[in-house]
Amino acid sequence: MGTEMKVTLIYDNTVCIEGLESDWGFSCFVEIENQPKILFDTGASGKILLSNMEKLGIDPKGVEEVFISHSHFDHTGGLSDFLEINKKVALYVPSSFRFSGAEKTITIKEPLKIRENIFSTGELGGMEQSLVVKTGKGLVVIDGCSHPGVGNILKAASEFGRVYALIGGLHGFREFDLLKDLKLVCPCHCTQFKQEIKSLYPEKYIDGGAGRVIEI
Repeated sequence: MGTEMKVTLIYDNTVCIEGLESDWGFSCFVEIENQPKILFDTGASGKILLSNMEKLGIDPKGVEEVFISHSHFDHTGGLSDFLEINKKVALYVPSSFRFSGAEKTITIKEPLKIRENIFSTGELGGMEQSLVVKTGKGLVVIDGCSHPGVGNILKAASEFGRVYALIGGLHGFREFDLLKDLKLVCPCHCTQFKQEIKSLYPEKYIDGGAGRVIEI
């Protein structure tokens, strides 16, 4: 059995809700039924991250786990400021990202079942991991920038089941056929060809932007 989940975009290159601040970077808040609350990436600026969280009514102290996709500053820049408020989190990082500051840091290289219905693809391309959540509709994949390639990420995720949705940055991605079997795509952050994806798959495309909420 899968589970229900809600993803709130906190940090993105655009905004979905007026009053939030956009910036080059990515972060989202992942709420999964009967599971710890997860902060995925932390954007580039702690100030913007925490300000947007406050405006969205997300309490940093309510976050129980932080999942870092890769070491680039636009995904990790807000981490130190966040940990000043809440260092009790379990911090999941790819092995290429050296960081200390959380009370518990888990370094990931291989695919990992983090807990029931929640997985890491493992560190792909020696640099980036993606978060995979098994829901009643299929797998939801959340990625940072897709540096290892969307095809490789979807292949790694599909070890855990059938991929339903892809949310996150699709850096330089042009292999649009890879999306044909998905039911939901929300390209964010560094995606260069959003319009092409939207025109090819209008029925499954969701605009990103800070403040966007996706319920699955």
